[in-house]
Amino acid sequence: MSPSAAGTAGPLTVYQRMQEALVGDGATLLPAELLAEDVVVETPFSPPGMRRHEGREAWLAFYRARSAVLPVRFEQFRELATHQTHDPEVIVVEYELAGTVTTTGLRASATLIGVLRVRDGLIQHWREYQDILAISAALKLTPQDLGGAGTPAP
Repeated sequence: MSPSAAGTAGPLTVYQRMQEALVGDGATLLPAELLAEDVVVETPFSPPGMRRHEGREAWLAFYRARSAVLPVRFEQFRELATHQTHDPEVIVVEYELAGTVTTTGLRASATLIGVLRVRDGLIQHWREYQDILAISAALKLTPQDLGGAGTPAP
């Protein structure tokens, strides 16, 4: 994407580009070309140590490592609602991701809420609240797999 094209994109346009990049062959979450160098990505409901990533390279390294062990192919991105805010750089989005767990063939979906801040056509801040229970159930993860406490799985 050229700098002039990036500079004109607001949060809604960048969010739509995120949607397009997430589904299909070569899918990726938060494509590198949409990220500011100093981007902050937060997933507050994730296990400790996975909740905050500062900087494009830190996020991309984390995402590459997680993608290698997260056997999911996203097949549908269903927008539930998009909320404009008083800040023209920020939108709040509600959506559902559906896909297939490639190791089991199980089809599953999860609902998410994201807060997106875009400046000069680049993502400055992405905070995503994920349905961790739905994700864990689809992947057959236990609390220990997620880095949390709890009783062992039977």
